[in-house]
Amino acid sequence: MNWLMGIRVVCTVIVAVTTVVGVFVFGRACVTIANRMGVGRPVPRERLRPIGRRLVRMLGEVVGHTAFKGRPWIRAAHWLVMVSFPLLFLTLVTGYGQVLAGPHWELPWLGHQAWWAWVVEGIAWLSLAGIVHLITVRRRLTHRRAAAPPFNTDSAGGTRTRTSRFAGSSRGQAHFVEAIVAGVVVCVLSLRMLEHAQLALSPDPADAVLAHWTHFPLTAWTGPLLAPLSADALAAAIMVVATAKIVISMWWFVVVGLQPSMGVAWHRFLAFVNLYARRNTDGTKALGPAQPLLLPDGQPLTADTLDDLDAAMEAAEEAGTEVKLGVERIEDFTWKGLLDFSTCTECGRCQDLCPAWNTGKPLSPKLFTLALRDHHAAVAPYLRAASALGVEPDEVTEEMLAERRSSRSPLGRLAGMTDGLEDDDDLGLAPGSAHTGDVLGALLAAKAAPSDTGVATRPAPLAGEVIPADVLWSCTTCGACVDQCPVDIEHVDHVIDVRRQQVLMASAFPKELGQMFRKLESKGNPWGLAARKRMDWAKDLDFDVPVVGVDVEDASEVDYLFWVGCAGAYEDRAKKTTRAVAELLHTAGVSFAVLGDAEACTGDPARRAGNEILFQTLAAQNVETLNEAGAQKIVVTCAHCFNTLAREYPQVGGHYEVLHYTQLLGRLVREGRLRPAPPQTGPTAQPAAGAEDTTELGGAPGEGIEGVAGPAGAARGTRAADGSQDTLPRGAAPSPTTPTVTYHDACYLGRHNRIYSPPRELLEATGATTVEMPRSHERGFCCGGGGARAFMEESIGTRIAVERSREAIGTGAQVIATACPFCTTMLSDGVASEGADVRVTDVATLMLESVRRGQQPASA
Repeated sequence: MNWLMGIRVVCTVIVAVTTVVGVFVFGRACVTIANRMGVGRPVPRERLRPIGRRLVRMLGEVVGHTAFKGRPWIRAAHWLVMVSFPLLFLTLVTGYGQVLAGPHWELPWLGHQAWWAWVVEGIAWLSLAGIVHLITVRRRLTHRRAAAPPFNTDSAGGTRTRTSRFAGSSRGQAHFVEAIVAGVVVCVLSLRMLEHAQLALSPDPADAVLAHWTHFPLTAWTGPLLAPLSADALAAAIMVVATAKIVISMWWFVVVGLQPSMGVAWHRFLAFVNLYARRNTDGTKALGPAQPLLLPDGQPLTADTLDDLDAAMEAAEEAGTEVKLGVERIEDFTWKGLLDFSTCTECGRCQDLCPAWNTGKPLSPKLFTLALRDHHAAVAPYLRAASALGVEPDEVTEEMLAERRSSRSPLGRLAGMTDGLEDDDDLGLAPGSAHTGDVLGALLAAKAAPSDTGVATRPAPLAGEVIPADVLWSCTTCGACVDQCPVDIEHVDHVIDVRRQQVLMASAFPKELGQMFRKLESKGNPWGLAARKRMDWAKDLDFDVPVVGVDVEDASEVDYLFWVGCAGAYEDRAKKTTRAVAELLHTAGVSFAVLGDAEACTGDPARRAGNEILFQTLAAQNVETLNEAGAQKIVVTCAHCFNTLAREYPQVGGHYEVLHYTQLLGRLVREGRLRPAPPQTGPTAQPAAGAEDTTELGGAPGEGIEGVAGPAGAARGTRAADGSQDTLPRGAAPSPTTPTVTYHDACYLGRHNRIYSPPRELLEATGATTVEMPRSHERGFCCGGGGARAFMEESIGTRIAVERSREAIGTGAQVIATACPFCTTMLSDGVASEGADVRVTDVATLMLESVRRGQQPASA
């Protein structure tokens, strides 16, 4: 018995020491993280209210893992690992009792409940299976050296040497967390096995009852294996394993406490706050409208507050200061923005779908986030010292930091903290860098690092010193990163905020944008064409298109105001869509009117490019025009116009019922006011009367909707692109009368506004046989035209439109259908560059051709 007492003493000392050290280091890191966030600006009040609704949404998302997109097995495995922490925490309490009070100690009442035994053992085994699955997935993806389909083997996505979504993630940190989880769960199961064997040896009848399999449902099977051990040996083993469990847990506290930037570990705590303070109280992602630009007084910049901005800038100039617009330095982010960066789990889901990263651009949403996170961690001591000393951050020197460390209080020396931040927080970082070796290596490989050591480690402007220009301007604002992020990081808003500073304060932006800005300012459209040409699309129509203020007094006299948009009015391919929608509305008996030359650009490209002042000017002008016109119901053809009118104009006082044309046409089809007909049968089927020639879109002359679907009465529906039974062979050429259609999801219609079904329903109504691209719906791949990228040159890597076009061509479809004029333009150019005999056209054009077929008299 003396040796058993000796083991207990040793275990008690180890547990006491590791617990004190672990809790202290972890607590110190919590203080450090809180103080790091404190260098950011405050958030608007609505970010934290209403409390009840936000709490419910946050808890629902955490418990339900609703932010996990796809990958159901990974979602289940992560959920099991997550719930093991709170549910198995009481086993840690039991472990302390077994060391300090003796190996027979159990939780009062709960420890003897059979249902609790089922919970503990069930979760333990399942979480062990979960962590093994996650380890396997990480290892498989990390070591996969080639891209998987749909990437073409000769594209940038196919030749990039590190295509895994874990490329750039800190592998050592991830492996450590995985090992800790596995170690803790193994200890829990081992203790259950030892406890069963101990009870089975007890002469006490009550213990014999507890040794029944109902109290050890998934571990009692090990009883015969442990039967040879004596009672003392089992008692010693229980204390040793309980000690090991506590040491593993406290070692985790120490390691993550020494690395406050270790997102793969800290996200399990920070995610709760990040999800609570998300942008939208309804739990939706930060998609759709861009976040308003906040002035120094916290008010959003609008046309009404521009005068206040001018006054503030004049006052600042007299005082020798500066009014900041956008984000210039890390401290210009709100604390929620800074929390975004620290919450990043490094899972790479954002990177996996990013069109820029997958076509060889230097931008990865994950690396963008990690660069800002690591820069924030590196400069926080300077910012805290500057605040304490009353100087600018740039004025803080290394000598000043050293002096503050030497003059700190005894408590600060004991805690190893200066200005509320721990001193030794560089564990695992590359020498002279703010990054781990994996992050730094990925930044350098992607040419996304401003220097050989990565981001600046002293206070500096973000543009150039942290985020290179090619990274900043490669973003298409498609929102895939935001949509895929399981912890609700708001990547797009952060990109736009940095762009705003570059445009409004530094006048540093791609030269093509300067031309676009000037044309928007002078002509009200990004092509700089005359307003009088806005009605050219309506020439030669068989009916008149009324103009508000000319043919009708206001929009109340018609069912809908038709917002044509700049592309729909000026771009030749988009004009066809405009004409098609107008004719379909006329055919259905829907009255509509347009604004004519009173219409101006909604401002979407200006806002996404960072020119918020120009956006506000255009928005105010359009809202005034719409209100004077009495607009209530608006139908649009452009996904970007739809998003701006429906989601952003309410920010500036414009509240309207806005429909995308696919929504309205779908309703008209259901009501029987539009009667589309399937293609004609037979090899001599001719295009419908008036069908447009599509040579310029990559199709054969005169190729219309006749090439969309099979013969009348043939089975139709969506076909998969994975080679399943109902799929045409990849690359096979269907008969001339049965070409297939693949639909491309426009980012600002689908991902940003969740409109996926209406365009597909219209295609089905035309009799089309559709085939989905591998990346479709919420995993759709961008065309490359968003974020004002349609007006910029794309000179790095593979063109995004080409990559998407290759994917579409690879489905074997003869027609690529779109529902946005920018998508039509980008994909038309992409298909043309591939030399493919594939037609790119809008859903409206296909619907018009189908309706015209339905109007033809039946052949004799």
